[in-house]
Amino acid sequence: MKKLLTSRHLVVLVVVVMVTVGVITFSSRTRTSQEKPALPMRIASDVSTWVSEVVTSPVKAVGNTYNAMTQMFDVYEENERLNKKVNQLAATQVQLQNEQHENKALKKQLKIDKTLTDYSIVNAAVIARSPSNWQSQLIINRGSNAGLKKSMSVMGAGGMIGRISEVDTTSAKVELLSDNSQTADRFAIRVTNKNNQTVDGIVAKFDQTKNQIVMSKITSKTEVKPGDPVTTSGLGGITPSGLYVGKVNKVVESDYGLTRTIYIDPAVDYNNIPVVSVAIPES
Repeated sequence: MKKLLTSRHLVVLVVVVMVTVGVITFSSRTRTSQEKPALPMRIASDVSTWVSEVVTSPVKAVGNTYNAMTQMFDVYEENERLNKKVNQLAATQVQLQNEQHENKALKKQLKIDKTLTDYSIVNAAVIARSPSNWQSQLIINRGSNAGLKKSMSVMGAGGMIGRISEVDTTSAKVELLSDNSQTADRFAIRVTNKNNQTVDGIVAKFDQTKNQIVMSKITSKTEVKPGDPVTTSGLGGITPSGLYVGKVNKVVESDYGLTRTIYIDPAVDYNNIPVVSVAIPES
């Protein structure tokens, strides 16, 4: 029995070898003669090609996915770097604009020295404004330690804006000309026409709708026209005289012609006051 199995195995081995040799020989002849391969060869070739594609396709897909993911992460990191640079540039631009604005305001403030005599100037920055009293007051970063006292005159970039109403050690509150509260101190002002004639009065109120200072109940018949300058009169001895307040916008006669109301365009935009100057009397 063992011998029979051995003979069968030998026969099968011989057949396989013969078939293999035949296929190789036939394939070699076919390539040499450039004839169309036989059906078994075509089937074997197609099967091997299909197997190769089945094996290599997932490998290629994985490789392509890996490359795409790598590129995506590279793009994301580059985008993050660019965003940081954009944010840094934006912050730098904002800081530069603020410094330019403050520098421009400070240059205007320096011109105030020419309008004051017997007074020294203390410059200060506005550090707070309350939305509830935006048109009434502001807070500056100078106080009693810088020599500030209540009722001292305060100038903005271009003209008079108000006076000190409250003083702390390192800060102070400024009451603006635009304050319409009942407790507000009224400022004595003066209009000077082209003939150097003057009309004195006080600030009656501030028209927030028109953004104008109102000087009412004027009985003087002195001619006043739009464009005439308005300054502080110095009457009362609290505020220095000659501080620029604004210019006349229009003059309105009362119903009976007995008094006039003068509307004044302020020299300073009360909604935009970054820095101020406080006038301190020389001792």
